[in-house]
Amino acid sequence: MAIAVAKFLDVASGLQPNQFSVGGHDSVTSLNDIDPIYKRLLDEPVTAVLAVMGKDGRPNLTPMWFDYDGSTVLLNVASHRKKIEWIRAFPKLTFLLMNPTNPYHWMSIKCKVVREISEDDPKEGARVTKQVDKIWTKYTQQPPPYGLRDPSRNERRVLFECAVEKVATFGKP
Repeated sequence: MAIAVAKFLDVASGLQPNQFSVGGHDSVTSLNDIDPIYKRLLDEPVTAVLAVMGKDGRPNLTPMWFDYDGSTVLLNVASHRKKIEWIRAFPKLTFLLMNPTNPYHWMSIKCKVVREISEDDPKEGARVTKQVDKIWTKYTQQPPPYGLRDPSRNERRVLFECAVEKVATFGKP
């Protein structure tokens, strides 16, 4: 499946006609094929902002650790979080990855949830644990296991696999 990429024009190289509008479109088959100046936002420990529709119809924005595999975004969430029910009710998500040293270098990813896996699943639950351990190491540079489980409960995780539909890119590092 092709992923539509909208490339916004910016002023990093000087003023230009129609700046801040979409300057071109592209198509890729995987996030691995994104231009390297944006792919680094995917691969480096850049905290994403997740937008999901809340019960009241307004977007809920949450900073989240980000991971992907090809054309799939992987969202790992504690099962007791409110956003789990919001995601289930409206499984269309948007992620914004913004360069922490230049907020005018960013990428947004629109996707839809295509699969949900519980950490308690007898066949695939270990994959959920392995994935949260992977992003723990990416963002903290600490070895597994994931070190932020809520000690007041038997915290379990849910992994949402999200098919990427559209990407928008803007700016230079």
